[in-house]
Amino acid sequence: MHQGAFGLPFSFYTRAALNPKLPNTLHSSSPLCIGLAGPTASGKTGAAIALAQQLAPRLPVEVISVDSALIYRGMDIGTAKPTAVEQAGIPHHLLDIRSPRDSYSAAEFVRDALALIKYIHRRGAASLLAGGTMLYFKALIDGIDDIPSAAPELRAAIDAEAAQLGWPALHAQLAQVDPATAARLAPADSQRIQRALEVWRSTGRPLSSFHTRDQNASPLLRLAPGFALFSLEPGDRAWLHERIALRYDAMLQQGLLQEVLALRQDEQLNPGLPSMRCVGYRQMWAMLDACAAQGIQVRAESDVPPPLWAEMRERGIAATRQLAKRQITWLRSMPQRRAIACDAPDALAQWLDAATRHLQA
Repeated sequence: MHQGAFGLPFSFYTRAALNPKLPNTLHSSSPLCIGLAGPTASGKTGAAIALAQQLAPRLPVEVISVDSALIYRGMDIGTAKPTAVEQAGIPHHLLDIRSPRDSYSAAEFVRDALALIKYIHRRGAASLLAGGTMLYFKALIDGIDDIPSAAPELRAAIDAEAAQLGWPALHAQLAQVDPATAARLAPADSQRIQRALEVWRSTGRPLSSFHTRDQNASPLLRLAPGFALFSLEPGDRAWLHERIALRYDAMLQQGLLQEVLALRQDEQLNPGLPSMRCVGYRQMWAMLDACAAQGIQVRAESDVPPPLWAEMRERGIAATRQLAKRQITWLRSMPQRRAIACDAPDALAQWLDAATRHLQA
C-alpha cells in the first residue's frame, strides 16, 4: 500500500470526520490561505495531501509549491516531486513550470503565488503553501524589494573567481559587505553566495537590505490577512538524519542516475546552473564528470567504480543534511510560525487539528 511521508497509508487521511463549520471560501471577503514549511524529509508532502484529503469536498484545498527545485521539468526523482498518485484529485501549482536551463527568482515566485491565491479563491478553494524554500516564504510574508538581475558577465566573473579562490573565500568576502546574508549561508553554498555578491557588486547594496520587515508591506498579509504559517520541525535531529539517508537511498534505487544522465543530454545544461546545483543532482553530476575524466562511459550503476558511487552517496546525504540545517535556521528566524514536532507520534494528528481549527476560525 502506498504510504505518505508520515508513514501512514493515504486511506487513513480520509477517515477523519469533516467539520460542518468549515467555511465556504466563496463567501469569504479574503482568501483562505495557510502555509506549511519545514526542512527536507520532514513530511511536508504527506501532511499537505492529508489535509487536502480530509477537508474535501466541503472545503477544497489546492497546493501551491514553495520549492525552488520542484519548478523544474524532468527533475522528479531527485526533488522528491509529488507523484501522479499523490497529486490525484488535489490540484498542485508551481510544479514543472521551468526548463532546467532557466532561473526563477523569489520576486517571480511572489508574483506567481499571489496570482494563484486569488485564482484559487475565485474557484471556492483554500490555498495551502507548502515547501521548504524559506527565501520564498520570507519574500511572500515579509515582502521583498525588486532586486535587479545580474549581467551575465558579472556572473561569469564571480564564477572565475570562485574557480581560482574557492567558494569559502568568496563567502568571506560576502561577510565583509553583507554579514547578515553571509551568516545564514554555508561557505560552500555557491548558488546563494554568488547571488548575494552579484547584488552587492551591481547595486552597492547588501542583499539583506532588499528584504523588508514592515508587516504593512507584506504582499501576502495584504491579500490574505488571516494567513498562518505552520512548520514541521524535528525535536531529534538524528531522526531527520535517518530519514534523509533513507530517502536518498530510495532516490538512487528509483533511478536518480538515469534522470541525471537524461539531463546531461542537453548540452545547454551545466553544473553552474541553479537547477544542477540542487542537492543530489550536483553530486551525481560531479560523479559522472569524474567517470568521464577516467574514460568511463556510464549507462548504469554497474559502470561506476564503487568508490566513486560511495563518495557520491556520502556527499549527497551530507549536502542534504546541511540543507536541512539551513532550513531549520531560517525557520527559527520566523517568529510567526507555529511549530509542530514532526518526529512526535501524533505529528499528523496535531497538524490536521491545528490547520482545520485555523481554517474554521
